[in-house]
Amino acid sequence: VQLVESGGGLVQTGGSLKLSCVASVLPLDYYTVGWFRQAPGKGREGFSCISASNGSTYYADSVKGRFTISRDNAKNTVYLQMNSLKPDDPAVYYCAADIISPQAVGVWWSMGSEYDYWGQGTQVTVSS
Repeated sequence: VQLVESGGGLVQTGGSLKLSCVASVLPLDYYTVGWFRQAPGKGREGFSCISASNGSTYYADSVKGRFTISRDNAKNTVYLQMNSLKPDDPAVYYCAADIISPQAVGVWWSMGSEYDYWGQGTQVTVSS
């Protein structure tokens, strides 16, 4: 699976961006997809996930209520709608995918080690 993110850019505080994660080679239907981000000098944060089995979604508290993850399997794409962007949100945003059991995804969804396939990242910058 190859993943390509797009949609990053510069936005003002309070603004919105929509990121896309497009998969090639294999159908994304069978894969759980997570979104991660990493800011300079900080660790990688797994903040959202959508499962393959039933489309369950998961969010970290840092983005809950502001970000929405969705998937369009016909387009082999997962989206991340980001609203009310804050000065804490700037980072390189990555999508990642893997086949994760329904029993495991609810527990381990935010762990980068659960995902074998990663995109190259897209930069999100928020200006005040």
